[in-house]
Amino acid sequence: MAKLAINGGPRAVPEGMLQPWPYITEADKQAVLKAMDDAMATLKFTTNHPAVRGLEDGVARYVGSRFCLSANSGTAALHMAVAAAGLGPGDEVITSAYTFLASASCVLHHNAVPVFADIQPDTYNIDPASIEAHLTDRTRALLPVHIHGMAADMDEIMAIARRRGLAVIEDAAQAFGVDYRGRKAGTIGDLGAYSMESSKLLTSASEGGLLVTDSQEYCDRARLVRLFGEGEVGGDKPRDYNALTMGWNYRISFFSAAMGLSLLNRFDQVRSAWQANCGRLSARLAGIPGVEPPFVPADRSHGFFIYPIKFRPERLGMEVPVRPFIRAARRALQAEGVPVRFWQTKPVPGQALFQALEGYGKGCPWKCHHRRPGLRYDPAEYPVTNEVISRSLYLLKMSGFNPPNTPELMDRYADAFQKVLVENRDELAVLVKEEERTEK
Repeated sequence: MAKLAINGGPRAVPEGMLQPWPYITEADKQAVLKAMDDAMATLKFTTNHPAVRGLEDGVARYVGSRFCLSANSGTAALHMAVAAAGLGPGDEVITSAYTFLASASCVLHHNAVPVFADIQPDTYNIDPASIEAHLTDRTRALLPVHIHGMAADMDEIMAIARRRGLAVIEDAAQAFGVDYRGRKAGTIGDLGAYSMESSKLLTSASEGGLLVTDSQEYCDRARLVRLFGEGEVGGDKPRDYNALTMGWNYRISFFSAAMGLSLLNRFDQVRSAWQANCGRLSARLAGIPGVEPPFVPADRSHGFFIYPIKFRPERLGMEVPVRPFIRAARRALQAEGVPVRFWQTKPVPGQALFQALEGYGKGCPWKCHHRRPGLRYDPAEYPVTNEVISRSLYLLKMSGFNPPNTPELMDRYADAFQKVLVENRDELAVLVKEEERTEK
């Protein structure tokens, strides 16, 4: 039995075996070069560039949405959705305590107030029961997150929204192409937003975002926000430089659009490969004590933008604190060549932004006279979120799920878990003791 790599043994995953994401082909490169040529030949306004229009039309068809607007980031697309839904000062928007900051900061961007709900312990998605518990007479919208690429319980969420007359904005930044009961994540609520950042499922290899909706009204409002509050230029219509509302410059670059459109053309092929890889890894990890692979309900798919792994040292017969165990396992697995890492380290409402309540300065929007008095954020109010964070390590999208990586890499990852958690448990216990001493 080989000793752990962290103690001088051989790595379970050979150096150089992992191939990076994005997986860029010659077709992608040619698409970007053509976009440059098109821009120089036509001198069209960016939002009218053929690659931009092609991406928007292609995404709308793929997800089954009436309208799609591109943006320069997923965060911008979320802000456009918040503005399009008519949210503003004092309006409360319920989102998940376990997510990336943008799910909440997009609400702040339009002077509305985020309120946080706890999550479910199996899918890590926002818990409809916790949404119900956080409703107030100021709640105007729900912003569920399809976390890690796992679709949230949208039927239950939509039922709450319709009973209360609330808008629903889906944060599908991590979940492009993910299925939920026959529909695509991002198309079930009133508006949805995707990210095309370099690590995402439908990537631009740089930055980008997408907003989808079936509402002409919401689309028109979002389009104003995207371009300085002006009506966008198209055809022979001259630009009148007249802002009709508050607006930003959220236009996507034609480089990003061209790359995204090129990947869209082979998206299902790429998605099938990474889902097969992740399925292989899950099957192997399910047989290793002390770890839990992601749970996937039968009525939806998982995009595996992030592959969360929950650790339970007690099932290894190790009566040790979870935090030093997680840190020791991370060190040992990384030395074996498995790129596990931490993700969120605290509930979003526990971040300094929401503890200081300074916002834009002088406490806005929390001190705005439109807001609900006395709103504060206590991280301890989200026990499931805290539990998930304390027990989890993560493999991100660039961890080798994508082609040309194969199931062989997944087997190597699983071998590393077996080596660290089972075959060399005594060595792992020593590492845990080291972490305990460091913590003190």
